[in-house]
Amino acid sequence: MITKTKFHNTELEVIQGDIAKQADLESVVNAANAQLKTGGGVAGAIHRAAGPGLAEECSAMAPISPGEAVISGAQNLPNKFVIHCLGPVYGRDEPEEVLLADCYRKSLQLADENNIDSIAFPAISTGAFGYPFKAATDTALNAVKAVIPQLKSVKKIRFVLFSESDYKYYLEGLERVFG
Repeated sequence: MITKTKFHNTELEVIQGDIAKQADLESVVNAANAQLKTGGGVAGAIHRAAGPGLAEECSAMAPISPGEAVISGAQNLPNKFVIHCLGPVYGRDEPEEVLLADCYRKSLQLADENNIDSIAFPAISTGAFGYPFKAATDTALNAVKAVIPQLKSVKKIRFVLFSESDYKYYLEGLERVFG
């Protein structure tokens, strides 16, 4: 099920699904680790689907810092690009709200600079990095809303949530932030 809304000529979607299976979008965002290697959660799913070439391509760009985003090819994924960003570890990387917002802002700016028209985001930092899901959702949606008016290429932004409860909360957030 896809829920859609529009804001400044940009379509926003929320779906429950797998970030590594967004074949209709030009790019996906990897909730990466600092070394841009295979990990657990989102990074594991993306690296497994992309194949070993993704880690090889990314090794020259590592390490990255919390809030930073870099771009690579998508290798065996059905997309053209992967934008990798390192979210903050909750309670350790400060100021965590700014760093998390930077992940979304910088990913969208990097997509726009590369003339990418569509992008899928996971819920960055909410897994092993321990960021409380509700606070992370509000930060993500507000950061995206703030940057959309400056985007020229990006016309579709999708939030891909793995669990049904996360999907439902993002739907509420979409209504709250974008009305």
